[in-house]
Amino acid sequence: MSVPRLSEVIAALDALWPPERAEGWDAVGTVCGEPDAEVRRVLFAVDPVQEIADEAVKLGADLIVTHHPLYLRGTTTVAAGHFKGRVVHTLIKHDIALHVAHTNADTADPGVSDALAGALDIRVVRPLVPDAADSSGRRGLGRICELDHPMTLGEFAARAAARLPATAQGIRVAGDTEALVKTVAVSGGSGDGLFDAVRASGADAFLTADLRHHPVSEATQHAPLGLIDAAHWATEWPWCEQAAAQLDEISDRHGWDLRVHVSKTVTDPWSSHHSSGAPN
Repeated sequence: MSVPRLSEVIAALDALWPPERAEGWDAVGTVCGEPDAEVRRVLFAVDPVQEIADEAVKLGADLIVTHHPLYLRGTTTVAAGHFKGRVVHTLIKHDIALHVAHTNADTADPGVSDALAGALDIRVVRPLVPDAADSSGRRGLGRICELDHPMTLGEFAARAAARLPATAQGIRVAGDTEALVKTVAVSGGSGDGLFDAVRASGADAFLTADLRHHPVSEATQHAPLGLIDAAHWATEWPWCEQAAAQLDEISDRHGWDLRVHVSKTVTDPWSSHHSSGAPN
């Protein structure tokens, strides 16, 4: 078996999630790392935060692949006095590279929403918002999915709570919990900008994250659509397992001496939850 160079691993990742398919505002690709450095261990995570950098150091990882960018809006400094600069210093000090696949992984085939559907054990039918440049009709943002057997909105929400990683937020539901659900739209990450596409799809329910008051209020008034709001991190973490499996397969095919790991560190920023209402 051979030990791949960082440049070889990055080429494989870019083939899975071509950087040119990222949104124009996004910041994807390699943040730091020596192209000729050997890569024996790779750690996948959602967020490039200090806890993940420390985990990579402890693991002896040579590369971290995250879904969220470290510097989405750019910067003029990587000084260690700032928390993002501290991450960069930790990575460089320990010869750990960082690579980001964000919106280019969202719309990939398979992408973030495929992994979310897989975690929920529902069958993907088509993209919610197809990529006009994809003649196969398989790439795009979000997914329209079908359940093998109809269930109530409340039952489906309970399935989501049981199958997605636990967070302080848990699962919020809007709509009639007794309404039957057969077709579900899903979108990993923030999804309240997709309501027009969800309505046009005819889905019975929509599972996503970061739903806000006004879009939810309008959506529930507009049509009997069931809404399930999960934590942002929880809807995207399944992609880490999917992506790790993809790299594992590539590694086997090339005969690389490469070990792939998925971080189970919960980097969702919310730390506790208290139900409102006065005690009885």
